[in-house]
Amino acid sequence: MLQQYLLFNDEFHATDAPVLSASNRSFKFGDGLFESMRMINNKLQFADLHADRLTAGMKALKMDGHALMDDYFLRQKTADLAKRNKWNGNVRFRLSVYREGAGVYTPEINKAGYVLEGIPLTASTYELNSKGLIIDVFDEMTKPVNKLSNFKTSNALLYVMAGLFKSQNRLDEAMILNQHGFLCESISANVFVVYNKQVYTPALTEGCVSGVMRTAIMQLCKMNDIPLIEAQINPEILKAAEEVFITNATQGIQWVMGYGRKRYFNEVSKLLIDKLNAL
Repeated sequence: MLQQYLLFNDEFHATDAPVLSASNRSFKFGDGLFESMRMINNKLQFADLHADRLTAGMKALKMDGHALMDDYFLRQKTADLAKRNKWNGNVRFRLSVYREGAGVYTPEINKAGYVLEGIPLTASTYELNSKGLIIDVFDEMTKPVNKLSNFKTSNALLYVMAGLFKSQNRLDEAMILNQHGFLCESISANVFVVYNKQVYTPALTEGCVSGVMRTAIMQLCKMNDIPLIEAQINPEILKAAEEVFITNATQGIQWVMGYGRKRYFNEVSKLLIDKLNAL
């Protein structure tokens, strides 16, 4: 098997090389953020949206160097890593950005470092899941609503606990509520609900991650005259909705089949993934 590589601060290292030390601030304090991205046929999808969110997140965390991590940087570095690993042009990437330097809770410097990893994929399109997901609502913990809620930070314990809840209850996905008890997102995706022939998704003010695919789906709905409303959503709507689907940048759209005894359709999901692939 060929040696695989990651990119650590502009240098290639073997994927099993110990590139991070125990003093890394992302490890010690969750002092960082990340982007999950997808390359299809050698083209990084939605690079501009990923760059916008990464820049905004680094600004919110008061990290230096955000101006350098633009869409050109993302396209260039992902292309370099794909070429180095001789991948086929269909790849899932994770870019982890962390604050370098020493300090305890108070950092001594604000310079950013990064690690770019990738996993080759076989599919060259976004594929709708053939079997619908079974979900439930995770209510043991809730997500706080604050200025960092819309970014994918390195502090992911809420999602880890929701993941354990999912596994213990033999679910495919779990819905996360915000601190006020309203629908926020799922473990790894944004949530869309079709009710009375309208599409609803939690507003950013509800504390959900400002997902790149969320933005893309909202744009597709607007382009195709599909009514979409950003709202505060009571989880009780899951018992009455016609359809529920979740979205993220690497998988595209996944439709939900069941919540308790409730069963859903997937007409809007099928329509939107066709429009997404047509892009």
